[in-house]
Amino acid sequence: MKLSKLDLSNVVAIAHTQGNLQLLLDLGGKELEFLEISLPVETFEGLQYLNEIVAQAKAKPPFADSIAVFPVKSPMVNALRYEGSNKILQVEFPSQTVSQYTGVEKNTCQDLQETGSAGRFFNKKFRGKYQYDRIDVDHDC
Repeated sequence: MKLSKLDLSNVVAIAHTQGNLQLLLDLGGKELEFLEISLPVETFEGLQYLNEIVAQAKAKPPFADSIAVFPVKSPMVNALRYEGSNKILQVEFPSQTVSQYTGVEKNTCQDLQETGSAGRFFNKKFRGKYQYDRIDVDHDC
């Protein structure tokens, strides 16, 4: 699989009619272009779903880059980041994936950092109890 970076910022609107995906593009200034491409309705539905995902990601509170990374000695957790004003905890796993949990109290984060078994604590206190999202972060720490 080859991944490609997308920039859909100039797409103003989309529609699907009679087997055609219709796009209204902003070409800059006051110029718009209407494109019609023969594609199945699933393409339109996929673009609508992508738009919802992007909107949700933009609505999430930003995570301050200046927050320190706390290493954790555990085979299950590499590091923690906590941003107290928004009660956001980021957990980096050995697979280099990062999950961002919302609504986490500071003392829960401290307990996770100080516990003898981060994996056991995580499974008991986090799994199924906090809303979370996988996020992309730079691994420069």
